[in-house]
Amino acid sequence: MNILIKEEDIKNRIKELGMEINNDYKNKNPILIGVLKGAFVFLADLLRELNIPVEIDFLAISSYTGTKSSGIVRISQDLSLNIEDRDVILIEDIVDSGRTLDYIINNLKAKRPRSIAICALLNKKDARVVDVPLTYIGFNIPKVFVVGYGLDYENKFRNLKYIGVYHGE
Repeated sequence: MNILIKEEDIKNRIKELGMEINNDYKNKNPILIGVLKGAFVFLADLLRELNIPVEIDFLAISSYTGTKSSGIVRISQDLSLNIEDRDVILIEDIVDSGRTLDYIINNLKAKRPRSIAICALLNKKDARVVDVPLTYIGFNIPKVFVVGYGLDYENKFRNLKYIGVYHGE
């Protein structure tokens, strides 16, 4: 497996993202919504960089089978908090085709939040099929399958401290 993003670079970028969010949401109380399972590591580390009051909730979404997005998105766990008239920051591990994120955004808009911002650790812009607005981007990456730092292949490799390119070994 080739290392694409080193642990140190991830930590540094998350500190920067935390500073941006702290600045943008000063005097606000946003709800951070983590998209499970992949975003939980990123959300936990980002949360520790925030010095603003926040609430946390989770959505569980699936659109992957193996290394390819199926194109079929489904919610397997919905929010427990009411987001109506609240500022929402959706925390995503990776934005690939954009289909999943577009589905989530439309689902969240139906719940009438005050605002929706998107914070994605990884942006795979060359794979985009649906245009989606990203407010905060950790890293732009090429069109490769990645694992580590919460991202998996068949529930393996989530525990890696770096992000690596998976070649099927």
